Amino acid sequence: MSQLIIAVLGGIYLWGVWKFWTGFRRTNFQQGRLPLSLLWPVLLIGNGSYRQNFRKALKG
Repeated sequence: MSQLIIAVLGGIYLWGVWKFWTGFRRTNFQQGRLPLSLLWPVLLIGNGSYRQNFRKALKG
């Protein structure tokens, strides 16, 4: 059961990395694509500006 939870959480994490990476051009960010993509869960929780830009990246 715990392996299933880890697999689901890992899938959600990878989905977020992929969506932000492919939608990066829609954001206000100019650089830092890799770190911003990899740290999306932490930044999504703790930064309102990032949250708005993450929503922009998801659209499309």
